Amino acid sequence: MKLSNLILLLLCSGSIFFIYSCSVSKDTLSSAETTITEKANIVEDMPIKLTPVAPQEAKTMEIHGDTRTDNYYWMRLTDDQKNAEVPDAHTSKVLNYLNAENDYREKSLSHLDDFEDKLYNEIVGRIKQTDLSVPYKYNGYYYLTKFEEGKEYPVYSRKKGSLNAAEELLLDVNELAAPYEYFAVGGQAFSPNNKMMAYGEDTLSRRIYTVRFKNLETGEMMSDVLEGTTGGATWANDNETLFYTKKDPVTLRSDKIYRHKLGTDQKDDVLIYSEDDDTFYTAVYKSKSEDYILIVSGHTLTTEFQYLKADDPEGEFKTFEARDIENEHEYYLSHYEDHWYIRSNHDAPNFKLMKTKLADTAKENWEEVIAHRPEVFLQSIDIFKDYLVLSERVKGIREIRVRPWDGSEEHYIQFEEAAHTSYTTTNIEFDTDILRIGYQSMKTPSTVYDYHMGSKTKTLLKQSEVVGEFNPDDYVSERINIKARDGIEVPVSIVYHKSVKKDGTAPCLLYAYGSYGSSMDPTFRSSRLSLLDRGFVYAIAHIRGGQELGKQWYDNGKLLNKKNTFTDFIDCGKALIQQGYSADNQLYALGGSAGGLLMGAIVNMEPELWAGVIAAVPFVDVITTMLDESIPLTTFEFDEWGNPKKKEYYDYMLSYSPYDNVKRMSYPPMLVTTGLFDSQVQYWEPAKWVAKLREYKTGDNPLYLYCNMDSGHGGASGRFQRQKETAKEYAFLLDLAKRTDDQAKSSETGSEE
Repeated sequence: MKLSNLILLLLCSGSIFFIYSCSVSKDTLSSAETTITEKANIVEDMPIKLTPVAPQEAKTMEIHGDTRTDNYYWMRLTDDQKNAEVPDAHTSKVLNYLNAENDYREKSLSHLDDFEDKLYNEIVGRIKQTDLSVPYKYNGYYYLTKFEEGKEYPVYSRKKGSLNAAEELLLDVNELAAPYEYFAVGGQAFSPNNKMMAYGEDTLSRRIYTVRFKNLETGEMMSDVLEGTTGGATWANDNETLFYTKKDPVTLRSDKIYRHKLGTDQKDDVLIYSEDDDTFYTAVYKSKSEDYILIVSGHTLTTEFQYLKADDPEGEFKTFEARDIENEHEYYLSHYEDHWYIRSNHDAPNFKLMKTKLADTAKENWEEVIAHRPEVFLQSIDIFKDYLVLSERVKGIREIRVRPWDGSEEHYIQFEEAAHTSYTTTNIEFDTDILRIGYQSMKTPSTVYDYHMGSKTKTLLKQSEVVGEFNPDDYVSERINIKARDGIEVPVSIVYHKSVKKDGTAPCLLYAYGSYGSSMDPTFRSSRLSLLDRGFVYAIAHIRGGQELGKQWYDNGKLLNKKNTFTDFIDCGKALIQQGYSADNQLYALGGSAGGLLMGAIVNMEPELWAGVIAAVPFVDVITTMLDESIPLTTFEFDEWGNPKKKEYYDYMLSYSPYDNVKRMSYPPMLVTTGLFDSQVQYWEPAKWVAKLREYKTGDNPLYLYCNMDSGHGGASGRFQRQKETAKEYAFLLDLAKRTDDQAKSSETGSEE
C-alpha cells in the first residue's frame, strides 16, 4: 500500500485537519506530519490501527549558551482553560489530541477488553465490600470508618463513650460525591467540645480544598466556607477559633496561615503568617498534648517552627529555632509536660533526639536523649505518659522501639517475617500503655494490633480480609542484596507464588521510586495477586534516592548524584535475571511520578533490557519544568533536582532528562498514564513525551498514552474506580508476557521442525 493511502486526513468541526498514520519510521513519513491539527477521529471499519501524530510547533529555549527546541510545548493549558465551559481553539486542540490518544489506546487494545473486565472483577472481587475500620478513641468518642457494599466512598461516624453507644453520622462521602466525577475529603478536625467538625473537599483533583463546617449537635452545615486551602483546619482551645493554610492559586505552594473565627466570612480572616521564601512551604497543626498550635515552614532540607499556646489563639507566635539553610538543619517538635522533644539532624544525618525546657528553645539549650547512630535512621517518635516510642529503620526495615520514661529496659517489638513493614498508626490518647500499630509484608495483608507496652503482648484487632481463596502460605517473600556497579549493595524485596521456579523462565515486574527520601516498604496489595497467580515475580528495588538506609542513601541519589538512582535500578534488573528470578526477555518495569522519571531515564539508557514499561504520571520534562517557577511545586524542589539556572545543575539535569534525551532507536513497549488535572506532574509532560517518542522511536513496539480526563495525580477517587486503571495496566503487562511467551514457544517449535 502506498504511503498516501496510509495517511488519513479527517475534517474537524472547524477548518483544521488531524493526521493519523500507520506505525512507520520518521524517515518514511512525509513532512505532512507537522500539519496543525485539531480533532481526532478513527474510522471504525479501518482495517489497520492508526497512530495519532501530534502537530509540531517549534519553541526554542536558550540558557547558558545552550538552545533547546520543544516541538510540543503547545500542549500546555492553564487551569482556567481546562475548566472553561466553552473551550477556546487552543484548548480544543489540546483536549482533542488527548482524546485521540485515549481513543487510539482503547481501539488498539480492544482485544483486551474482556480480559481487562475480568481482571477488574477479579481485583474488586478480593475487596471486602462491607467493611469497618478499627475504631480509635479521641476526646471521649470512638471514631469509625465504614464501607458499604457497592459504594465507592467511606461513611464516617462516631460513638460517645462506648462502642455500644448510638452511632452518630458525621459524613456520608457517597452522598457528597454524587454530583462530581472526582471527590476527595481532606482532614477532619473536631472542636475540643466535640460540637463542631471541619473538613476539606476537593472536587477537581488538584489538591486544592474547600473547608466546610458541620454542627454535630444539629446536623446542619454552617455558612462558613474557607476556599483555596490544603484541606485541614486546626482548632484553638476556645472552640471557635481555627487556623488553616492557603495555597497560592497558581503555584499551589502552601504559603499563608490564616486565623478564622467561626461564624464570620473568610474575607475577614486574619493573615497570621506568610512564607515569603518561595522555596519553602508552610503548614499549621496542633501538638498531641493539645497545648500548642504549631506552624512549620520547610523544604527538602530545612525546617523552622513557630509555636503558640492553644489557649491564647490571638497571641503572637514565637519562633522555636530559626531556620538554618546553610547547614541544612531539619528538626521536628513534640511536646511533653515541661519539655519540648526535638528530632534533629544537627550534626546527625540519621537524626538524634534532643529535649529542652519550654522557655529555652534555642539550640544551645538542647540536651541529648537519643544519640545519633550511623546504622539506624530515626524516622519519627510517639510520646505517651509513661513511654517514648521510636520508629526507626534498621538495615532498611522499619522497626518500633519502646522506651519507658522511668529508665527501665527498652525493647523492639518482635515480628516473625524478616522482610516486613511495621509502623505506629492512630495514637491520639496520651495516658495509655496501649500502642496502636500496623503490620504487613508482601504476602501478609494489612494487620492492626493493640500492643501492650508493659506486658509486651499484641492483641490482634483486624487483618484486612482478602475475599476468596487466599492463603499467604502460597506465596514466598524474600529480601536480597544486589551489588550495584560501584560496589554498593542495594536491597530488593521480592514476592512470588510458591509454584514459580527461580530458573530464569518467569516474567518479573520491577518497581521503584527513588526520590525525595521516600522509602518504598515491602507492603501488601491484594490487586497484585492477579500478577502473582499468573506466574509473575514482583520486586521492589530500594534504590538510592529513597531513605531506606538512612540520610546518606538519600543524598547519594539526588542532585548531582541522581544517576545512581537509574543505574541502581538497571543493575537490580540485570541481577534478577542473573539470579533466575526473571527470564531475560520478560523483565518489566513500573514507576510513577518521580518514579516515572526513573522509567524515562532507564528506557533511554538501556531500552533493550525491558520487555515492557509502565510510566505512571511521569515527571519527564525535568529542565523545562524546573526552569518555570510558575508551575506548581517547582521552587521548593530545587534541593531535590538542583536549580537549572545554575549551569552545573543544568548540564547534569540535561544529561538525564527523559524528554531531552529521546533518541532515534527502538524503545520497549510502553504504557504512559496521566491525569488532566494533575497538580504534581502536569499532564503535558507525559503527553509531550509520548508525542516525541512517537516522532523518534523505530520499530513496531507499541506506545500508548492514557489520560484520565477527570482526575489528577492519584487517579480516580472511588475505591473501585481506581482499580479500573490498575486493570488496564495489568492487562497491558500480561498481554505482553503472553505474546513474548507465545513467540518463544513458536520459535522453539520452528527450531525443532
